[in-house]
Amino acid sequence: MKSQDISPNPFGEIIKAMGLVFGDIGTSPIYTLTVIFILTPATQQNIIGILSLIFWTLIILVTVQYTFLAMSLSSKGEGGTIVLKNILHSTLKSGRSMLFVTFLGYVGVSLLMGDGVITPAISILSAVEGLELIPGIGHISQDTIILITIVITILLFSVQSRGSNKVASSFGPIMILWFSSLFIAGLISLIHNPQIGIAINPYYGINFLIHNGYSGFIVLSEVILCATGGEALYADMGHLGREPIRRAWYFVFFALVINYFGQGAFLLSQGERSEEQINILFAMIKHQAEFLYVPFLILTLLATIIASQAMISAVFSLVYQGIRTHIFPLMKVEYTSSHIKSQIYVNAVNWGLLFSVILMIIIFKGSQNLAAAYGFAVTATMASSTLFMIWIFKRRKNKLLLLISLFVFVINIIFLISVFTKLPHGGYWSIVIAAVPFATIYLWTLGNKAIYRSFRSLPIDTYLESFNQLYETGKYLPGTALFFTKSLDMIPPYMVHSTIRGSIIYEENILASIITMDKPFGVQKLYVPEITDGLSGLEIQVGYMERMDVSKILKEADIDPKVMFYGVDDIYAKRPFLKLFSFIKRITPNFVQFLELPYQKLHGVITKIEI
Repeated sequence: MKSQDISPNPFGEIIKAMGLVFGDIGTSPIYTLTVIFILTPATQQNIIGILSLIFWTLIILVTVQYTFLAMSLSSKGEGGTIVLKNILHSTLKSGRSMLFVTFLGYVGVSLLMGDGVITPAISILSAVEGLELIPGIGHISQDTIILITIVITILLFSVQSRGSNKVASSFGPIMILWFSSLFIAGLISLIHNPQIGIAINPYYGINFLIHNGYSGFIVLSEVILCATGGEALYADMGHLGREPIRRAWYFVFFALVINYFGQGAFLLSQGERSEEQINILFAMIKHQAEFLYVPFLILTLLATIIASQAMISAVFSLVYQGIRTHIFPLMKVEYTSSHIKSQIYVNAVNWGLLFSVILMIIIFKGSQNLAAAYGFAVTATMASSTLFMIWIFKRRKNKLLLLISLFVFVINIIFLISVFTKLPHGGYWSIVIAAVPFATIYLWTLGNKAIYRSFRSLPIDTYLESFNQLYETGKYLPGTALFFTKSLDMIPPYMVHSTIRGSIIYEENILASIITMDKPFGVQKLYVPEITDGLSGLEIQVGYMERMDVSKILKEADIDPKVMFYGVDDIYAKRPFLKLFSFIKRITPNFVQFLELPYQKLHGVITKIEI
């Protein structure tokens, strides 16, 4: 669905948004204040100051940055880091600016993928830790909590290949129940301590930072946890539309704020006993209604699973975009829904994510420890996105939005500097995790550039001289042959070998070029019926998030090839780095496997390339 579409049921779209967009940010109240008050005493002044920081973080970094600034920028209704990069690219000329924007875009993609590892780990682990407060259950060992978390994680990743579409319809109602529970629980505590409401005054947040110095700066690095998942509001805009997400955010925002303030009010009422609490949210629920604690814990687990599912789906989508824009190696992609384009499954990514999530759970053991690694990737992504926005608004000469973007960017930088204090305490894992996709992107783009330099393509004018001579002899095979090429004006070496040197020429020969467009969706066909006698051309332009059904496109163009030829690169690399690229290219699928073409018609022609 595109954002410009008018939904016949706007309330239904809001419910969908609840389930697909707000899982990550919606589960932040489980651990955010608990982690913060491990670092600082729960005095009245500190509680009010920290709640003020949380309130204004949600206002500036989520409401202003994403629902106001980012959502004013889209490509065919789509949003996200790659969309911002492409919008900016379209306004720049070639040179250092484009290289810098590309680099920053790749960093943003890598950090978001790193976030996809930490989010399921901290979300599910924090929910399972709530088992300790079940009345009468007694102490549960840390090893048992870790084991239960790992089992749930394995089950979650094991069902990914079946697609989330079948259960996604229940995500919205569950998340509405979750946010309603957060709102009611927070409101009950607030009724007993309404004076906590003064925290909406930014004075108290600023005052907290001034009076606490460096320790306040460390606390700020944990305050950002309340905004994790905020980028999903913009990234998922294309699936649900701008307005349903904005309207859903109003409800989510008030539920979150009331719950955070309620947790603060609960801490005030507990006094010194608050330091003994394992988890502030769980302790508050147990204190209010002990008989509802187990149902709430089950609801918490469901909410964290939904949050994790949303992040896993987002990583699949990012990888798919990366494959289509040629920054990631080709991988087998399965479409788990016939009508929802975003529902895809990438087997290699799924099991790689599972291994990484389990590794994080084993290394950090507890959600409070894992919080030290959480936040850096989110904050760096937010900062880079805001930088893109500043650049775009400057080039569009929109002074008002430029000034607002500059203010948001300053706040982002303050948070980014604060999260650097986490690096020695586990925050470096965000960089380690993000380094894997970034190194893959760098290796893949470098290797492909080396291939392009070594690729001896032949200009079509030169090729036609030999082709016409052979075709005029009348010694051609019956039927139609399709030859995949990068462009219609350059003939790849494999086609030169097979047609000119191998004399494999059919009655009808068609050059087929598949080009990925800068926009996310759409399919355009350009048919060139007569390049010369016996040779035609077909250029297929496809959006980078579009499901590509080449067989269907060929049928629509009334092309029924007897055989389809494609090139297979046999790469010989000299440098170690390029040897690794050669190995990855050898073990990953060829593009024809990615396109899911009929195997009985395919013929691969090997071309030796030295890089």
